[in-house]
Amino acid sequence: MILKESSYGAALDMHEPLIFEQGNTGRIGVDLPDTKLDTIRLGKCKIRNTIGLPDLSEPQVIRHYTRISRNNYSIDTGFYPLGSCSMKHNPRLNEKIARLPGLKDIHPFQPISSVQGALELIYNLQEWLKELTGMPFVSICPAAGAHGELCGLLSIKASLNNKGLERSIVLIPESAHGTNPASASFCGYTTDKIEEDSFGRINLVSLENKLDENVAAVMVTNPNTCGVFEKDILEISKLVHEAGAYLYCDGANFNALVGKIKPADLGIDAMHINLHKTFSTPHGGGGPGAGPTVLSEELAQYAPIPHVIFTKNKYDIIENINSSRNSLGRMRAFHCQMGTFIRALTFCLSHGKDGLKKVSEISILNANYVKSRISKSIKPSYKLNCMHECLFDDSFLRGSGITTLDFAKALIDEGFHPPTMYFPLVVKGAMLIEPTESENKETLDLFCNSFIRLVDQIKSGNKDIFLNAPQYSPWKRLDEAKAARNLNLRWNKTT
Repeated sequence: MILKESSYGAALDMHEPLIFEQGNTGRIGVDLPDTKLDTIRLGKCKIRNTIGLPDLSEPQVIRHYTRISRNNYSIDTGFYPLGSCSMKHNPRLNEKIARLPGLKDIHPFQPISSVQGALELIYNLQEWLKELTGMPFVSICPAAGAHGELCGLLSIKASLNNKGLERSIVLIPESAHGTNPASASFCGYTTDKIEEDSFGRINLVSLENKLDENVAAVMVTNPNTCGVFEKDILEISKLVHEAGAYLYCDGANFNALVGKIKPADLGIDAMHINLHKTFSTPHGGGGPGAGPTVLSEELAQYAPIPHVIFTKNKYDIIENINSSRNSLGRMRAFHCQMGTFIRALTFCLSHGKDGLKKVSEISILNANYVKSRISKSIKPSYKLNCMHECLFDDSFLRGSGITTLDFAKALIDEGFHPPTMYFPLVVKGAMLIEPTESENKETLDLFCNSFIRLVDQIKSGNKDIFLNAPQYSPWKRLDEAKAARNLNLRWNKTT
């Protein structure tokens, strides 16, 4: 710990160095017995130099990692209002079930007969997802949302190729989820945008003008990333199918619909499901993740392997491409992310269908409450009631010398993680707020009060608290351009 000893209250102004930057030679935290090696197990390899571990006492080590842990902001420490991310609480029940010995210690190379319980679990999750979406088939193998998008688009491409149709364009609304263009491009398609109307929804005229024999699919997000439900989705579906194309739905915002509407009833042909969002499994961590993809009857035959079936009173996993004649083959080495599936099914079983419906209702209620409170200080981007997330732009900042980024940094000093910024791109200086069903009214009020208080500071002409923010975080404002272009990921000993 480095302190500024020249000033009053120096012990509060500290910077935590890396563990390798601490310690004194000879300082130890544990006594180990001398070890005499009778044989060298390194073969012809020789140790070139010392390992270089720091010399630290036990209290130093414990305090170091404890202090670092306090610097982490997570859903367990505070409200995470990231729009389009559904940063909800991960129930400890889910974690307890995922850690049961019979589940956490299995391996995908085990004989089928020894993992019947695991296959039953996967099968039951498939059935839950089929019931909630109304879709007849679930592909379990996609490793994340974007991977699920790729699965759906590849299935669409395979179907078109089987019909002898070589289509090259995927249409994507301006308000769609951000990964859609990349997935379409990776699949070999060119993309074109569909304009939005004044309510943040798909402009039907723009859609009709661009639908032709070259369009393979239209990728929608519903509710979209403006927080608005696409009320014309049935008409959109009709137009897309009449053009001989397929309708893909991004499942990023399914948390607003689960238990309320089945995507199949909206004319959706394919949709991935983000289990870390709607079904409250952990976000990130480097993966592997899970983005199971639901497919229509027509597209199901092209789904990648593997998938789990129940036949002759036992569970089996289809891994042979010959068993699924038109299958895309494998999209990853192993079957799925078992830990994520366990947590998702536990979430479904603990809530039940009525509980999942309540999840959607509360998430929408919370978003509209936040929108209503903040709208008393600044205007929302769209007047309509929102779904699971609400959207504001930077119009209240114009002429103040303050940017959306400055405002977000000031929220850190208020003790809150900032919302999603500058997305969707269709709204200038966007701030997208999604409270999810996890947050109570007291937490939402604290957030709204802080947000409104900062707006009042802007109106009073107080710029310093924004331009100098964050002042109370472990790290102050970073040079983000330099951090992105000049990564420093490895510690090197300095003389």
